[in-house]
This record gives sequence, C-alpha cells and structure tokens, in this order.
Amino acid sequence: MRFLFLHPNFPAQFRHLAVNLAQNPNHQVLFGTKREQGQLPGVTKFLYSPSRQPHQESHHYVKFLESAVLEGQAVYRTAISLREQGFYPDVIYGHSGWGPTLFMKDVFPKSKLLCYFEWFYHAHGTDADFDPNEPLNADDEARIRIKNAPILIDLASCDRGLSPTFWQRQQFPSEFHSKIRVHHDGIDVNYFKPQPHSKLVIPRLNLDLSQVSEIVTYVARGMEPYRGFPQLIETISLLQKKRPNCHFIIVGENRVAYGRNLPDGKTYKDAMLEKFPLDLTRVHFTGLLPYNEYLQVLQSSSVHFYLTRPFVLSWSMLEALSTGCLIVGSNTPPVKEVIEDNVNGLLVDFFDPGAISAKIEYALDNPTLMQEIRKNARETILQRYDLNKLLPQHLDWIVNG
Repeated sequence: MRFLFLHPNFPAQFRHLAVNLAQNPNHQVLFGTKREQGQLPGVTKFLYSPSRQPHQESHHYVKFLESAVLEGQAVYRTAISLREQGFYPDVIYGHSGWGPTLFMKDVFPKSKLLCYFEWFYHAHGTDADFDPNEPLNADDEARIRIKNAPILIDLASCDRGLSPTFWQRQQFPSEFHSKIRVHHDGIDVNYFKPQPHSKLVIPRLNLDLSQVSEIVTYVARGMEPYRGFPQLIETISLLQKKRPNCHFIIVGENRVAYGRNLPDGKTYKDAMLEKFPLDLTRVHFTGLLPYNEYLQVLQSSSVHFYLTRPFVLSWSMLEALSTGCLIVGSNTPPVKEVIEDNVNGLLVDFFDPGAISAKIEYALDNPTLMQEIRKNARETILQRYDLNKLLPQHLDWIVNG
C-alpha cells in the first residue's frame, strides 16, 4: 500500500505510525512537512512551503483561514507533482486545522482521507473564556468561530477522523462524532519508566542536583497562561519561603505556544519574575531538552506540576505519569479524564497558588503515602495509553478502517 502523511511539523503524532508502516517492504510511505530537520528510516520526506504569508490587510477574522488555504495550496501543488510522477496514495493521513489536508480529495479523489482532529474552537465553555480576567468581546467570538472553517472542511471531506481523548472529541459538533474515533497516540512505556533513586545530573547545563532531595518539575512547550505558568511562578515564590532545600526544574522555551502574547512585548517569564522575585539559584530554566535529559528530569521528580486550561491534553502529562511521577494537576476536564484525585495524582484549583503550594508540600512531606499514587499513575498508562497496545490498533484503523 501507499501512504501519505501530512503535518507541518515532523514527525509529530505520526512518528511511530510512519516508521512501522515503512518497515513493510510492500508499503511506500511519504511524509509532507514544512520542517527541514529530521528523517525517519524508510520514510520519504518532502518539503512544502506556502507561497506567501496572509496579507496584512486581510480581515483579522480570516487570517487563520487564509494561512490554512495557503498551506493547503502548497501541499496541493506538490501533490500534483507526485501524481504526475506516478504516486497515488491509498491512504492520506494528516493533521486538521493548519490546512495541509484541505485539497487532498481534489488531487486524489480515490484515496482514503484520514484526519487527526485535535481541537475545535469555542468562544465559551472551554479555553477561551476560562480566565475571568480575560473577558471576550464580540470581536473575539466572531474570530474564534471563523477559526473552525478549515477544520469544518476537513470534517466534511474526510473519510474518517481520530481524536486522542474523549474530552477533545467532545468539542467537535455532535453531528460529526460518528466520523471521529477516540484513540490516543500512545506512550512509550518502555522508555518512560520509573527509575527509583534517580539523580538529576545534566553536565551540558552544568546542572548537578544529585544531593537534592526535593525537586519540583514543570514541562511545557512554552511559558504561558494556558499551561499555568503564572500560577507556577507564584507557587514557587510561596514554596521558597517554606522549603529552603527545594529546587525547581522548568523545561520549555521562553515563548507563548498557545494563547496571546503580552501587549507590552514582555514574555510571561520576565513579567512574572518581576512580580515575584525568586531565588534563582534554586530555579533552573533548562529550555527544551533532548529526550534523554527530559527523561532524567521526570525520573528525578519529587512532584510534577501540571496545569492546563480546558484545552488539548499535553503528551508530557502522560509521559510523566508513565515515569511514575507524583502529579499535582489542575482540576480541569482534560486532566480529570486521566487523573482521579488521590488515586493516581492530586488535583488542585487552577487559580489558587496557595492551595497548589499546600498540596505540593503535602506530597513532599508524605513520600511514603505518595508511593501508591505513583504506582497507580504508572498503571494508568500501562492499562490505557501503552504504545505497545495502541499502535497495532491505530495501524489497523489506518489500513482497514
């Protein structure tokens, strides 16, 4: 069979699928992306590039749609070239929203089009109006509605879709639910596994916490309100006054991955550190880490801090659970789909740093009690999110429906 994967990043959610399919000599696997870095064994990668950016004078409601159309157009042109060279995929599998899948049924009408549906936008009831300090106006409501336009086109044109969690599928219009299967990508439990008494030493960063007994960890792509970064810094300021031996590891880039930038041009890191001065000898900003160093952080964690608005659930939370981390997480729907309070993690109010710091202290003060929760955290991933179980099912869905 012939397979075509499409994602602006590479390899994103499709890493294990593409590699596994490419191991079969009877398969041909292509991957279209905008990301130059990286290769996968047996997978032929090709790059596409939109011809331009959305026009500055375009109505701001439709800039996201225009960007998606430009991306879809770039993939369309490349796909025409592939077709002329004799490549006609049996299955196309792409990430919906950014636009790469928009015109695939026009180029390859006989192909099965599968879409990965990660999120459907709502002005009210999920992420956008979650923070009462960030009220929406009519302009926001209209812009958010139009943001779903490329996703709705994919919902109408795809043969089948997939969403990684029930919470995420719930966001899509109910009339399309019969098209969308809930199936997580899966966590590599053989890699993300507990390492008792692990010590955190990263020579590249001149970081040696091998003598530190209390390490609170935080992982996110960026540093933003969507993932509770302001609450993290305020929580650290409270804990530093009470726990002089506690260190904090913050993994991620000093940027906004989700949500809005601050209007004054400052990053949230700079703004929060101005508001809450910390003892930075005990707070370690690592930037993004390669997997081996990231794993060390998780394995050495005393408490793992994970907050999220009602939004897409992070892989990092499931990877932390798989590693046996003691998670203090937000009492929000995407987290509650996985974590039951006091069973496989501890849940807290997203907006209450005082309660969060108290919960972290409780976890640090009762490591023996936390062992059962850590064990249950690992067991949750083994039972529900194990890549070894989910990958064969995912592959069967791709090939056979």
